Amino acid sequence: MKILITGAAGMIGRKLTARLIADGMLADRRIASLHLQDIVPFEPPQAGFPVTSGASDLAESGIAETLAEAEPDVVFHLAGVVSGEAEADFDKGYRANLDGTRALFDAIRLRADCVPRVVYSSSIAVFGAPFPPAIPDEFQQVPLTSYGTQKLIGELLLTDYTRRGFMDGIGLRLPTICVRPGKPNLAASGFFSSIIREPLVGREAVLPVSHDVVHTHASPRSAVGFLLHAAALPSAAIGPRRNLSLPGVAVSVGEQIEALRRVAGGTAVALIREEPDPAVAAIVENWPQRFDAKRARDLGFVAETSFDDIIRVHIEDELGG
Repeated sequence: MKILITGAAGMIGRKLTARLIADGMLADRRIASLHLQDIVPFEPPQAGFPVTSGASDLAESGIAETLAEAEPDVVFHLAGVVSGEAEADFDKGYRANLDGTRALFDAIRLRADCVPRVVYSSSIAVFGAPFPPAIPDEFQQVPLTSYGTQKLIGELLLTDYTRRGFMDGIGLRLPTICVRPGKPNLAASGFFSSIIREPLVGREAVLPVSHDVVHTHASPRSAVGFLLHAAALPSAAIGPRRNLSLPGVAVSVGEQIEALRRVAGGTAVALIREEPDPAVAAIVENWPQRFDAKRARDLGFVAETSFDDIIRVHIEDELGG
């Protein structure tokens, strides 16, 4: 099996790569090769099979065609810029999140002898307010951010290209991935992680929104599990509706903080400094809060069931337990 990962230098891409190398298998098939693509240069890790990497912009002419020439059996399309960056820079957001996606899908389409499983990393930002108490699987997608609009167009392209037989696609509307390791990124949702990550190592964190903001989360470990499970699902089981809202833990910011208190104590909580940011609050208030995710659960997608567990996953995977 030949695998391509776009956006491989990102946090989820690196963790997915590590898991594939450790397993050596995907969907009960041995991995023959792995190609890692991102816009920044990086060294490919060592593995028991060939691993190559390339630094290029998917939206540039000819780049996607070169990647498709290898005729991968599975494509994990994770490349793109995050929500806050896409909102701040309109042109950059559309180039990275839409032009690159369209270029990749078209390059796959033109390889008529190869119909890969394409796992597309979408987002819950495809939904816009007003929301019901929990968003059902058939809720209409009306994004209220440029990022959500870009991701929704990608979902529609994936569905149409799959219907036409150019690829075998599945789109995953990932909940907010928390707790993200490393330094803060430009995602508007970054504070959900920072108010946990920084206090756990004795650093101050800034909270830009109120305690009553509710959001749905899953750990990086669950995100990798989502991607691997999606790659192995039979196409017939997915059906014609190729995009799924995934399960996660819906909690308020206040409940996040109380989970941190239970796991790490009051000293950690005291490091959270409240500093309201109207720009961040305006983006977040247009995001959905809770999901029914029945289709995804019925298809076997699983995530944590408490935010305490999400914190413990971060401690185990990033802080040595």
